[in-house]
Amino acid sequence: MQVSSEDEAYDEINITPMLDLAYVLLVIFIIMTTASVSGVKVDLPKASSSANLAVPKTKVISISDQGQVFLDTVPVSLPDLELRLRDAKANTPDLPIVLKGDRAVQYDRIMIVLDLCSRVGIASIGLASTRVPGS
Repeated sequence: MQVSSEDEAYDEINITPMLDLAYVLLVIFIIMTTASVSGVKVDLPKASSSANLAVPKTKVISISDQGQVFLDTVPVSLPDLELRLRDAKANTPDLPIVLKGDRAVQYDRIMIVLDLCSRVGIASIGLASTRVPGS
């Protein structure tokens, strides 16, 4: 008795439907990731928990909502801030900085201060935030 071709066992598995599904999932993932990154409105700064940043000899740079820069509690200009940070870094080579920026300040102002710290050679910079109530 001869076996017909309909009753023969398959030698190969067709993976085309599985690849189609993988490509569709990949496209969906790319679209969702891109959409969530580019179109998100954020309200900074908030953190789920705040660590104690009180380190001996820590300098605190604060930026008010009008863009005024303070070193510890003293108002300073940007050239004066750079000079004072260079002096402090000379005394403490691994000088830690805590940067506190008001949420209403222009982000560009914070970037200018971060760039200034980088020019001075300060590598240890912490960004302060408030703790979200209930978390």
